[in-house]
Amino acid sequence: MSIERHYKSLLRTVAEYENLLAKVSEEEFIQSPPDGGWSYSETYSHIFQSNLLSLHATEKCIVGTGVLSRKRIHWMAWLILFFGRFPPVKFKAPERIAAMTSKISREDAINLIAKFKIRLGEVKSKIHKASPYQKTKHPRLGLLNAKEWFRFIEVHTLHHTRQLKRIGRKLTVDTR
Repeated sequence: MSIERHYKSLLRTVAEYENLLAKVSEEEFIQSPPDGGWSYSETYSHIFQSNLLSLHATEKCIVGTGVLSRKRIHWMAWLILFFGRFPPVKFKAPERIAAMTSKISREDAINLIAKFKIRLGEVKSKIHKASPYQKTKHPRLGLLNAKEWFRFIEVHTLHHTRQLKRIGRKLTVDTR
């Protein structure tokens, strides 16, 4: 698992999020699609707040305050991380995560992204110190070590690019 490759992929994907943010107005950003579902605003809130929590979990593994476990990763989690995709079904965010999601302004989104990028770089520079047996629990995927958490953040961030495109089609916003 190449941390550097995943890091660069994350930065490219985050740049797509920043580009979309620059194209939409504040009104479009907070507008919910006519048939329901999250707005751009709520999606950005979810992605970057979840990713910051995931970086915190990664850091717990790095500093050794997770759970010591030699148990292998669950097969479903392994498949998700190996293929870099969630299964082709809609998932609801875990209740704790969904409760954190709110409508935020474009400026709040810009600040969340900046905070995420700083924390991402900090964690990336320390991840080589992590024991593969130090793990923290993901609400759906079970115990993950630092490298698995880092990969999960990449998969999660990529996953939501498709959601943003769906929102754009519903709102008829050009996301190219």
